[in-house]
Amino acid sequence: MSQELDLFDAVFPELVTFLTEKGLNDPEIADASKWFKEVLEYNVPYGKKNRGISVITSYRMLVPNSSDEELHIARVLGWCIEWLQAFFLVADDIMDASQTRRGKPCWYKRKNVNNIAINDTFYMEACIYQILKHYCKEKPYYVDLMELFHEVTMQTIHGQCLDLITAPPEGSVDFSLFTLERYDAIVKWKTAFYSFYLPVAIAFYMAGITDEKSHSNAKVILLQMGHFFQVQDDYLDCFGDPVVIGKIGTDIEENKCSWLVVTALRHVNEEQRQILKDNYGRHDAEKVAQIKLLYKDLEMEKLYRQFEDSSYDQLLTLINQLNGPISKDIFITFAEKIYKRNR
Repeated sequence: MSQELDLFDAVFPELVTFLTEKGLNDPEIADASKWFKEVLEYNVPYGKKNRGISVITSYRMLVPNSSDEELHIARVLGWCIEWLQAFFLVADDIMDASQTRRGKPCWYKRKNVNNIAINDTFYMEACIYQILKHYCKEKPYYVDLMELFHEVTMQTIHGQCLDLITAPPEGSVDFSLFTLERYDAIVKWKTAFYSFYLPVAIAFYMAGITDEKSHSNAKVILLQMGHFFQVQDDYLDCFGDPVVIGKIGTDIEENKCSWLVVTALRHVNEEQRQILKDNYGRHDAEKVAQIKLLYKDLEMEKLYRQFEDSSYDQLLTLINQLNGPISKDIFITFAEKIYKRNR
C-alpha cells in the first residue's frame, strides 16, 4: 500500500504542471495560473486518498497483467476523484462556515482568499475534464468516463442539498426531518456514489466492463458499503480518538443529521427528547457534553457495535450472492478494509 501511495503521489506534480504550465507562460493569465497552482497544491493532495487508490486497487484485480501505461492512467483517474473531492470540500467548508480542514485553515479562511474560493471550486471541477481529455481522449472509455463524472457530480450535489436543508443553521433544529429515510438518502447521494461506486466504475470502464448488469450489481454492493462507511464516520465523530482520526468531531454542534442522533430519536423517552431539543445543534461545550451524556445513557456505543456487525454480515451476504464474471475479491477487499476501522 505504501509503495502504491508513493507511485500515486508522484503523479500529482505532473498533473499540476499540465494544468498550469501553459498559463504560467502566458502574460495575460499568468497571475491567474499562479493563483490556481496554489489552489491545487493547498487543497487537493492532503486527504487519505482512499478513493484515488481504490481505482488502482480495483483495476489491478480486474486486469492482473496491466501495462505500466494503463496503471499510470489509472493513477491519473484516481487523482480525478481527489480533484472532485477537493472542489466539493472547499465549497462545503464555505457553506458550513468551517474553520479547519485536514489540520489547516480552510481555503476560504486564508488571507486574501475569502469568496474567491467560490471561483476556485469551479476551476477545480473544470480541471477534471481537462485531465480526462488530455489522458483519455483516444481511449474507448473516454465518453463513458466523461458521463460518469458528470453523473456522479450531479448525484453528489443532490446529496449536499439534502444535507443542507435537513440541518439548517444554529438555533433552528427540526427533528421531524431527522428520519432514518432522510439519513439514508443523504448518505447515498452525498457520499456513497462518489466515494465507493465511482472508483470501481472507473476501473470497470478501463477494463472494458461496460454492461449495465455488472455496473448495477456493483452499485448495489458499493452503495451499501458507502452507507456502512458513513455510519462509522458518524460514530467516530463523537466517540473516536481525535488524535487517531485527525480531527475534533463537530457533528453535534453543527446540527448534523448523523446516524447517532437519528438512532437516538428512535430510542428516547419524552424527557430525553427534550434534552436533545434543548442541546443539539448548539456551539456550546456544556450542551455538547449533555448530548454525549445522553448518548451514553442510551448505550449508543452498544447499538453501534450491533449495527456494525449486522451490516458487515449483510454486506458479505450481498457479495456472496454476486453472479457473473466480476471477481468478488474487489468487494471483499474493500469490506475488510473498512470493518472495525478506528479512523
